[in-house]
Amino acid sequence: MPRTRIKICGITRDEDVCSAVRLGADALGFVFYAASPRYVSAARAGALMAAMPPFVTPVALFVNASVEEVIEVARLAPFALLQFHGDETPVQCAAIAAAVNRPFMRVFRVKPDTSAADLLKYELEYRAASPLFSSLLLDTFVDAYGGAGKVFDWSLIPKELAPRVVLSGGLSASNATDAVARVRPFAVDISSGVEQHKGIKDARKIADFVEAVRAADATS
Repeated sequence: MPRTRIKICGITRDEDVCSAVRLGADALGFVFYAASPRYVSAARAGALMAAMPPFVTPVALFVNASVEEVIEVARLAPFALLQFHGDETPVQCAAIAAAVNRPFMRVFRVKPDTSAADLLKYELEYRAASPLFSSLLLDTFVDAYGGAGKVFDWSLIPKELAPRVVLSGGLSASNATDAVARVRPFAVDISSGVEQHKGIKDARKIADFVEAVRAADATS
């Protein structure tokens, strides 16, 4: 039975690290974008990451950060994977990833007029730019940085791309089974859908979300 990987993003508290790991998260996301309500400092993220067990991946989310800023975060918070969520070009992503020697995901914010060809072309550009490119994370377009908390049209994702992407955007326990069953992504990413309020996770919601994803896995 295939297992869809699960990333819980926007971690700010020790208890949320513990509950997310206990309930089956494969990766935890830490936001280094100061304008976000889920922002954590590098020192705080480093302390949170220290509580993570082996084989759970710490992911660092950046928005239009400089090479120097990312290097400084990496010095204090030993993340394993970069997530670029701003206007970074393929060249910029490649340079930052090379500077810290970490693989990276690139967020693509899907619009109503996005085509399957657009997604395939975008992935090809980033894959050609760097051997450290890992995957696309597909989120919903809004006129702001960071997660939108809204669902986009999953049918826009080409079948040949779906097994390589991380699916995000408006996911929750109520739609995760349908999303995974329809798209069959490699992984799913959730933040606001498992929160009590911004930056504070809800263990019950995390458990329900994980259960919903696993229900889809069981139908494959």
